[in-house]
Amino acid sequence: MLPASTNSDYRGAAVSAWFLTLAGSLNILAGGIHFLLPDGGAGVIAGMDLTERRETIVALFAWMGSIQIPYALAQLAIGLRYRTFVPLFLLLLIVERGLMAMDGWLLKGSASGHHPPEHYASLAALPIALLLLVLSLRREH
Repeated sequence: MLPASTNSDYRGAAVSAWFLTLAGSLNILAGGIHFLLPDGGAGVIAGMDLTERRETIVALFAWMGSIQIPYALAQLAIGLRYRTFVPLFLLLLIVERGLMAMDGWLLKGSASGHHPPEHYASLAALPIALLLLVLSLRREH
């Protein structure tokens, strides 16, 4: 089902691939939390008030988890076996985290003034992912 590994063709920094593997692992954890916890992590982790529209909020968190898990599996596959795609997936991670940070700090998500842990994680991940994207594009071998 999976083609041969492309790792031997990857010429960027190994740390970039390992970072993508770490991101994939963390995304599996987050996706599992969103999909499996009774409140999807909305209350117990994000600290959201679930007294109104609980079912809708929990359903949206589960939906997000169902998206995160396969994306995370792709990140793991690329970080471990198909490293020629590391720059592309780091770019996707930058777009994802950039949009999340923009929403959480400047747009819709900022209206409440409440910032769950993911808002801070996105800010931290952005400069790291940018640096590792640059390193993934450099020829090391």
